[in-house]
Amino acid sequence: MGRAFEYRKATKLKRWGHMAKTFTRLGKQIAIAVKAGGPEPENNPTLRGVIATCKRENMPKDNIERAIKNAMGKDTSDYKGMTYEGYGPHGVAVFVDTLTDNTTRTVADVRSVFNKFGGNMGTTGSLAFLFDHKCVFTFKRKEGLDMEELILDLIDYNVEDEFDIDEEEGTITIYGDPKSYAAIQKHLEECGFEEVGGDFTYIPNDLKDVTPEQRETIDKMVERLEEFDDVQTVYTNMKPAEEE
Repeated sequence: MGRAFEYRKATKLKRWGHMAKTFTRLGKQIAIAVKAGGPEPENNPTLRGVIATCKRENMPKDNIERAIKNAMGKDTSDYKGMTYEGYGPHGVAVFVDTLTDNTTRTVADVRSVFNKFGGNMGTTGSLAFLFDHKCVFTFKRKEGLDMEELILDLIDYNVEDEFDIDEEEGTITIYGDPKSYAAIQKHLEECGFEEVGGDFTYIPNDLKDVTPEQRETIDKMVERLEEFDDVQTVYTNMKPAEEE
């Protein structure tokens, strides 16, 4: 398994303990997808991708349908994707991905946590060199699938030749250029793969070693950031515990 898989696995294991938060995050993604392409999944590939991710995260069907319905309401606020970055305690890079209808509120909330933990917020893009921005697709594995052939078909979309197989779930995860999100999803669906769930992520390109005490402090900072409804995901370049 590659570094991307191990990092995402560690992040996901933490998220499983915050199911309600995960559903809130996915609900906002549904709202954005519906506003951009309409409420019908068959006519909205982005919405199809989010719904597939919802199913994989065990989000109830009623919750999904309610989120779609709410997104069509006149009073639904417009969400805007914003990222905030800086250094937390012990020199660990922290990247905060948000969806917000009030950037003034969100930046104040995020800055308050950085300040509380003795961190420093930087300007947008200041830590971009520490993370690789990727689109991620997870889909059901097909019998007799030749992954080398699939990756070769997707090479024009800058899909990496490193992929991850989850034997327990029977799924495959691939990583590609975020700009090619729609094209990759279309190709996978045309190839007949089921439940093609798409997402975006930031993978640290250089993981930082920390002591158990330092990890505890950084984990507390991440947990505090994740308490805000506007925060989608918090990324750090801290080495996952199981890799040590």
